[in-house]
Amino acid sequence: MSFKRFIFLLSVAWFSATLAGAAHAEADVLVRESLALVEKGKAQQAFDQLAAVEEKRAGDPDFDTVLGIAANDTGQFTRAVFALERVLTVQPGNSRARAELGRALFALGDNQAARQVLQETKRDAIPAEVARKIDEFLQAIDRNEEAARSSVRAYVETVAGIDSNINSGPGNANVAVPSLGGLILTLGPTSVKLKDDFYSLGAGVSGRFVIDPRLSLIASASGNYRFNNDYNDFDTRQFDVSGGASYRVGKDEFTAAVQIGTYTADNTTVRDQRGLVGEWTHRPDAASQWTTYLQLSTLRYPGQNLRDANRHVLGTSYARAFRGGLVVFGGLYAGTENERASGVPHLGHRLAGLRAGLQQSINADVDLFANAGYETRHHGGADPYFLVNRRDRQTNLNLGLTWVPVVSWRVTPQLSLLRTNSNISISDFSKRVLSVTVRKDF
Repeated sequence: MSFKRFIFLLSVAWFSATLAGAAHAEADVLVRESLALVEKGKAQQAFDQLAAVEEKRAGDPDFDTVLGIAANDTGQFTRAVFALERVLTVQPGNSRARAELGRALFALGDNQAARQVLQETKRDAIPAEVARKIDEFLQAIDRNEEAARSSVRAYVETVAGIDSNINSGPGNANVAVPSLGGLILTLGPTSVKLKDDFYSLGAGVSGRFVIDPRLSLIASASGNYRFNNDYNDFDTRQFDVSGGASYRVGKDEFTAAVQIGTYTADNTTVRDQRGLVGEWTHRPDAASQWTTYLQLSTLRYPGQNLRDANRHVLGTSYARAFRGGLVVFGGLYAGTENERASGVPHLGHRLAGLRAGLQQSINADVDLFANAGYETRHHGGADPYFLVNRRDRQTNLNLGLTWVPVVSWRVTPQLSLLRTNSNISISDFSKRVLSVTVRKDF
């Protein structure tokens, strides 16, 4: 569960409702105004005006509670701890302040103290929904602690769906070939778009071996088998493994890993991938994250050696959680896929793209999500049949929801749309996939 979901529930739905009651009728204009600013997403303004009079007002539990909330919202977690501990000194039974204190302690990395404070809050007479959210937050603390010790995780999943274009084929079977003087050729029945139902089975395992609090060894393996109801020539299998190390220091984590993957269609290996990936993750505060990565890969196509290539991609992305359970992210990347053989520049290309998306929590069990992407590819030479440098513009959109019926189970229905506009007709296609995924985590 994100910090912001927890913040929204505790500091707004709970605290402001109580503050408006008779028990807090003595709360002054500054306190009410500051809480209203927090509710409007202007926590920094609220914090600044409260901090300006902190020396004079410190010890007033209403003042210190709102100051602690605003400090938490602005990442001033140490200031939040001081203010909220003052509240609990005067009002030991103040559940609101205790819950916010647990949040601040967690952000400062004191998981043990955060767990104790939140467990004490649960024992108070708090709303049932708040207790449920605290349970989820305690689970988040467990996950955070698990990341600091050796662990193994696994999953299995199954997918059922309908794909409007299982072979990514063009919609028109008649193709004019410029190298043949514009002669119209007719593609075979399995070279144009084919619609089919599909099913897939997947599983994966990942592990972390902690050498010390900063350095860990990491590894993962995953596999997926997709089979179609009618067109079994397009059944696919994919298997990937990786292994490397992760180093954490302060708000930064650096990861380097070796990646190996193979892709099979119709029981024939069509692509092998070997490479390295380096990643730098920076977490400036509890609600945001920057990730920058570099991928260096070698692609080999058994039986089609002319297509072998070296692929290099550099990218960055940013994600942020907002109050009310909203998470947004965006990123961009660029790279090259250089042909290894000589004399075939049309098989290599430059690429650039961007991605963006959001996720909105509806309740403790359901999240809605939407994400989109755009990528351009410019090939390095004229296609020998179509006599132009191929250019592709690809867009994709995914819409769906994730439902957690019980702990460790996820059900994800989604709609995926993809469109590739190309100046070469056989590479111009669109597809629509409607699917439902059921996943079990261990």
